[in-house]
Amino acid sequence: MAPDQFVYISDSALQELQEYILFPLRFTLKTPGPKRERLVQSVVQCITSILSTTCVKKQDLLQELFSELCLCLSSPSGLQSPAPLSEELKLTVIQALQVLMHSAYGDIILTLYQPSTLPHLGFAVSLLLALAEQEKAKQIKLSALKCLQVLILQCDCQEHHRLLDMAETRHYGNLFASFLPGISTALSRVITGDIKQGHMVTVSAIRLFYQTVCLAMADEQLATITQDEEKPSVEQSRVSELVVHRGSDWVKSTADKLSLLIHKIVEFASLHPHWKVRMELVELVHHLMLKCSQSLVESVGHLLKALVGLVNDESNEVQIKCHEILRSIAELRTVAENRALADILSENLHSLATALPRLMNSQDDQGKFSTLSLLLGSLKLLGPKVNIVLNSAAHLQRLSKALMQVLELDVADVKIVKERHWGPENSLGEPLGSLQHGKSQKKYFRFFSDERIFLLIQQVCRVLGYYGNLYLLVDHFMGLYNESVVYRKQAAMVLNELITGAAGLEVDVLHERETAVSTEDLKGTITSILEEYTDQANWYLTTSTETEGTSDELTVKHSRVRAIPRGAHSSYLISSSSPSSDPSPTIRSMNSNIWQICIQLEGVGCFAYVLGKEFRLLLASVLYPVLEKAGDSSLLISQTATGTMVDVCHACGYDSVQNLINANSDYLVNGISLNLRRVAHQPHASRVLEAMLRHSDASLLPLVEDVIQDALSALDQFYDDRASSFLGVLSTLVAALAQWFIVGKGKEHPQEQNLEQQSSTSSQKQGEGSVITPMVQEVEQFFLDYIKQSQIAEGNLPAMEEEEEEVQAPPPEPEMNDSSAEGETPLPAHAQIAKDVMRCIHLLSDKSAAICFPMAHRTWPALVTRLINDDPLAVLRAFKVLCTLAEKCGDFLKRRFSKDVLPKLAGSLVAQAPVSARAGPMYSHTLAFKLQLAVLQGLGLLCEKLDLGESDLNKVADACLIYLTFPSNLMCVDPDATWLFLNEICCPLPPVKLEGSTSPVEIVYESTNVKRLKTTDLI
Repeated sequence: MAPDQFVYISDSALQELQEYILFPLRFTLKTPGPKRERLVQSVVQCITSILSTTCVKKQDLLQELFSELCLCLSSPSGLQSPAPLSEELKLTVIQALQVLMHSAYGDIILTLYQPSTLPHLGFAVSLLLALAEQEKAKQIKLSALKCLQVLILQCDCQEHHRLLDMAETRHYGNLFASFLPGISTALSRVITGDIKQGHMVTVSAIRLFYQTVCLAMADEQLATITQDEEKPSVEQSRVSELVVHRGSDWVKSTADKLSLLIHKIVEFASLHPHWKVRMELVELVHHLMLKCSQSLVESVGHLLKALVGLVNDESNEVQIKCHEILRSIAELRTVAENRALADILSENLHSLATALPRLMNSQDDQGKFSTLSLLLGSLKLLGPKVNIVLNSAAHLQRLSKALMQVLELDVADVKIVKERHWGPENSLGEPLGSLQHGKSQKKYFRFFSDERIFLLIQQVCRVLGYYGNLYLLVDHFMGLYNESVVYRKQAAMVLNELITGAAGLEVDVLHERETAVSTEDLKGTITSILEEYTDQANWYLTTSTETEGTSDELTVKHSRVRAIPRGAHSSYLISSSSPSSDPSPTIRSMNSNIWQICIQLEGVGCFAYVLGKEFRLLLASVLYPVLEKAGDSSLLISQTATGTMVDVCHACGYDSVQNLINANSDYLVNGISLNLRRVAHQPHASRVLEAMLRHSDASLLPLVEDVIQDALSALDQFYDDRASSFLGVLSTLVAALAQWFIVGKGKEHPQEQNLEQQSSTSSQKQGEGSVITPMVQEVEQFFLDYIKQSQIAEGNLPAMEEEEEEVQAPPPEPEMNDSSAEGETPLPAHAQIAKDVMRCIHLLSDKSAAICFPMAHRTWPALVTRLINDDPLAVLRAFKVLCTLAEKCGDFLKRRFSKDVLPKLAGSLVAQAPVSARAGPMYSHTLAFKLQLAVLQGLGLLCEKLDLGESDLNKVADACLIYLTFPSNLMCVDPDATWLFLNEICCPLPPVKLEGSTSPVEIVYESTNVKRLKTTDLI
């Protein structure tokens, strides 16, 4: 009868005739002698078909069928290895065994698990393990593992299975403890076998491994077994040798052996490419930690290592599962309440911290990421028990030194020093929303480049701050901060993160700490750290090699460092070394100083974030130093300080940086005023004023009027040493005035209109009852002023008058502010301040030529001196000033420019042309090149704005012709003269010979560039 013919028989009839139908099939299997495989396969298929629809209700039938099916797989020569059968037959027999186990009715299945049946069970287990390990076919491996799972009563199929009570579970644990060594060893070989076997085989083997271990090594079972408990009585003495007693000695011995296997499995499966294998490894950790954490205490380190190592797995499913299990372990306090586990984790943490520097040097970024994930997971699992590690001086020393080495920055980048912040461009009036909140500068580390690694280190430090003793940690890392400049940047980064973690902000933990740090403790700790950060030795560091900047920094530090000579190239430190024997700062040391200041500024922002509005109490001592750095010439420091102010605004509840500065301007102005009087000892007061002007609005102006006058006085007093810093402040001031009060050409800012309205109202009140100036007098005064300005524009002032104007103090212009003298309205406050700031007059946009022209006249002699007799850097800046003056004053400067400046500029261009023609690629980095380029770019604009005549245009054309790029602005000024000049150089048409005695014309064909200029720019 074929197996498919049983479908025509009802289930009840098959159940009644079960033994009758099975008898010939069983007889066929038991007949001695060789049998055809196809016959055996058909018989086994028939048995499977019958058992799938009936129940085995007799103990003898179950045991006999179990033995007969196992014999079908065994080898005639030996019982320990499977017979060399076809894959189809093996698969059929394995499936028949599964069906047999599922068909056992009620408690009949329990009769198979008695001490007397241990040899039969052992025989079946050996066969199935051999098939799972030796067979090549994936389906046979999976079926054998599935059958073993059913055999140990851990089947996870959809069928209903009888639930075991505590006594039965203990009984089966005693029984399968005899098979645990063989099963675990064979399964470990399957798990770590060839990866080509497929991930499903590995997954099934891992699942069977932890199910078997949990059955024999469960803490709950072992706790009920006494040392004096007798072995079960067994009739046969040989069978009794198979039964083991799960006493303490056996548990310890077995746990030691399992620890080796678990370590082997963890190392292999945690790196398996398939995410389902890694997921099953997480399940293994979960079950063993949940049920066997006491008996397998030696393996806990390996298990937790696997778990925390997979927290940041590339698979989201694995990540989520790891977090769930970690939280369940924390909630059950498996580690926190187990001193043995805590000691093991502490030792593992110590070993990891010891090896961390070596691993950071030898591993790639992925390996470093896994190592740091393990460190972070260990700290999270220890939770409050982390103080066991921190209270040990050796442990804390190793951990801190490891963090110091890992966080070492790469300070070799030249761009950090090279990028400078020269002026207020793109800095004024930045709204709060346009700045990044809480975003620190991107750092480049020596030992890793993956940003995820730095995020892990941040979490490590925050977890330490969350669980650890804050005073102990801060004291230890402040000691490292002061111990060596090598550790200072790393220690500051760790301190910033410790405080953030201690406040419980942006830290991921598994269980709550016992007691939270109070706000008062945080405030006290932060205050002490800020005192160290803003100490002169740590705040005023050498960040550049400019003459004035270097002297500024070293005045505070009372040391002497030779600066680069005046006029030297900006890449001096890179291209050559100092010929002098005096020590000079290196690129690496300046980079290190810049990063240290930036990290300390970021720390101020972190502390403000931690304290919130409580940080307002510390602004009196912190805001002034931060504003100093906001005005620093280093771009990185300036940007970081600006970001710190934004963080402070968010934390303290200010709407904008302007509100922050305005609300605290009283003591800021007082500090600036005091420090301006002792510039030699406090050289950075000008930076604070500059930063206030850059980041505030017009409402600040009345508060800083006196301070601006103090700055002008200090400039006069310290002109030789600190001119550039004060001029930077004045430049920022005038740019701020232009932004605050000038919207566009011919349009006034509303604030200016309000000031003018207030001024006119005041004048009306003061002039009540006075005689109004008649129209005739106003017209007369208008023409007198026009004649005077025309004379000034033509340069027709007597020499004596010019000298008197330059020497006389105060200048005659302030008379215009005296309303009682000529009846004119006084200048607005901002215009009067701009009028006083003569050194930055080019930054002022004023609609009154009566004020602008005389100021340009007085500025001209000093500007000409800088243009023709100074170093290239000063000439470059002076030329930009000249372009601004030309744009604002127009042809007022025409004659002066033609007489004093143009010959020198043209001669310089002609002289530099051969040099630039022969120069290599490095020439583009020199100041000479930059000056040359700026003059060529700006000369055409000057010709257009000043409306130069034909003779001057010819000078410009002669100088520019050598560079083969003609300034198109000349075409706009005088296209006829320019065309004639080009035509004299290159005439595309042959000359026409006239009648008479005229001399022949000689034509010179220079280049096609002239033709291109004539055909493009003149169209």
